[in-house]
Amino acid sequence: MTDQIMESSPTVVAPSRRHRRTLLTMESAMAVFGLGGGVMLMSGYGTPPVEAIASLGLSSWVLPGVWLTASVAIPSALAAYLAWRGSQWTPRAVMVASGLLAVELLVQVPFLGVNGLQAAMALIGGTAAALAWQARRTW
Repeated sequence: MTDQIMESSPTVVAPSRRHRRTLLTMESAMAVFGLGGGVMLMSGYGTPPVEAIASLGLSSWVLPGVWLTASVAIPSALAAYLAWRGSQWTPRAVMVASGLLAVELLVQVPFLGVNGLQAAMALIGGTAAALAWQARRTW
């Protein structure tokens, strides 16, 4: 009788497993967006006017592109890799990646102003951080 109950019960997915795919998807997307943006800036394709960063003594977008890649793409790629592996370090890595994304966005605002892309990235990063915070106890 106990076996019948066990077999007919719906499978309960642990919170960490529920969040794992979502965090993997979100962090993978963030890594791709960060790398794409970094490459775009480093190549000079579709960049804002250089006058926006001239006050920093910069004459090209190469350094900001490297910064974007290092502060967003790499941490998000690492968090995605850890989520894919099911590592216990995933929630921490996601929170660090989300925090670095927040710093990146705050650094952009004085030079580029606020735009919809920044708001979307902030929403994705904030959601990932909230999921990681929730998953940290059950991972």
